[in-house]
Amino acid sequence: MTTKLETAPDRFEVEAVNKKENRPLYTKRVKIHPKRIYGLFRQLKWIIMAITLGIYYVTPWLRWDRGAGVPDQAVLIDFPGRRFYFFFIEIWPHEVYYLAGLLIMAALGLFAVTSVVGRAWCGYACPQTVWTDLFIWVERLIEGDRGARIRLDKAPMSLSKASRRIAKYAVWLVISAATGGAWIFYFADAPTLFIDLFTLNASVVAYATVAVLTFTTFSLGGFMREQVCTYMCPWPRIQAAMMDEESLTVSYKRDRGEPRRPFKKGESFADRGDCIDCNACVVVCPQGIDIRDGQQLECITCALCIDACDDVMTRIGQPTGLIGYDSVANEVRRSEGRPAPIRLLRPRTIVYTLAWALIGAAMLFVLFTRSDLDINVLRDRNPVFTTLSDGSVRNGYTFKILNQANRNRRFMLSVLGREDAKLTIVGSEDKSEWRQVFLDVPSDQLRSFRLFVTLPRDVLEGESTEIEFVLIDVNGEGRASYNSVFRGPDQ
Repeated sequence: MTTKLETAPDRFEVEAVNKKENRPLYTKRVKIHPKRIYGLFRQLKWIIMAITLGIYYVTPWLRWDRGAGVPDQAVLIDFPGRRFYFFFIEIWPHEVYYLAGLLIMAALGLFAVTSVVGRAWCGYACPQTVWTDLFIWVERLIEGDRGARIRLDKAPMSLSKASRRIAKYAVWLVISAATGGAWIFYFADAPTLFIDLFTLNASVVAYATVAVLTFTTFSLGGFMREQVCTYMCPWPRIQAAMMDEESLTVSYKRDRGEPRRPFKKGESFADRGDCIDCNACVVVCPQGIDIRDGQQLECITCALCIDACDDVMTRIGQPTGLIGYDSVANEVRRSEGRPAPIRLLRPRTIVYTLAWALIGAAMLFVLFTRSDLDINVLRDRNPVFTTLSDGSVRNGYTFKILNQANRNRRFMLSVLGREDAKLTIVGSEDKSEWRQVFLDVPSDQLRSFRLFVTLPRDVLEGESTEIEFVLIDVNGEGRASYNSVFRGPDQ
């Protein structure tokens, strides 16, 4: 293509923080002033930021009616009540395996995404990225775009500079405090805790948690934003094991862009690369790197350099895509003159996706088929059994019944298939023996009952006889059973 340029885009005099000629193991923070950019990926980042921040700040205030005596907060981690509420789902401490399953799914999902599009999580949805984007937006709103911020940094202290800095830090502090406050709202009733915080009636733990999260958000989002992604976070180093030569990452198409050189008015592209060395890709990068140096640890795959380069290519009349999502394998294919297809379905991605789907399906099956009733039976070990005056044998048992429903329930307990079994509730005013007994358990509670079970000696099968206890909701809304043994004398 031989399009001639009449005017050139701006050329920025900037040096990447980690030029390939000089990459020490650790470098002191260099403050980055990302330039404002418009484009597809910048718009996508705004949308994801709005969604994630909206979910984080709004969710604790959502209500969900679960009936009388039960918290109506849609999402609540209730430590005193030992419950986790998520809309219509209620998780008990003994169901912690759901948490383990979710963590495994999150890891596999992250592996799958990374194997396909690299560090897309880092570039779009990581909390560090989301809050850093928000902080940079505030900084740009108050202090101006990249050039204005650089000039302000270099300017001597004045009333104007001080007022802008104070305003910026004040807004950052409000965002940070709101972040810490929103976090603790997930662990208590949000409206009540909100009032308690401002009336100084909240607990020391609540204030301490807000203070710690305010400090970390303020410092990591405002003053350590680049260092977090490069040094503090382990994911840049782990991701290499999740990727292969077909993984898509933000890349500079060297075969098309080189040899690069600055634009000269009237110059043709007949004997040169498409890159005009304007450094637009560098000045928009929140990490301050030069994507033209190849894949780098610091790159969070935010793709803002794609927007910047596409804008330049459009303005100079060249095809877009000089910087874009590409794979190492496709770079080799193009250099050999072969087609360069995008391969999303590969053994690695298929394994990750199938594992994620299978675990998710298993968790959903267990979740929606679980019972809201559980029973555990402990047999007395001292004495093992008691022989009564009529020759019958009695064993003692402790029954632990968990009612996970949000209503009081009455249960009928009996011994399956043992018409001659007699049950007595220990501690009850009624000392009579019955074939079945009725037990009341309040909503969302675990209750223990001690019972005696008596069987005629002639029905016993030696020292140990297998029996099955059956617990039935009298309203027909649940059933549970438990296999145990009945001990007696050696026949």
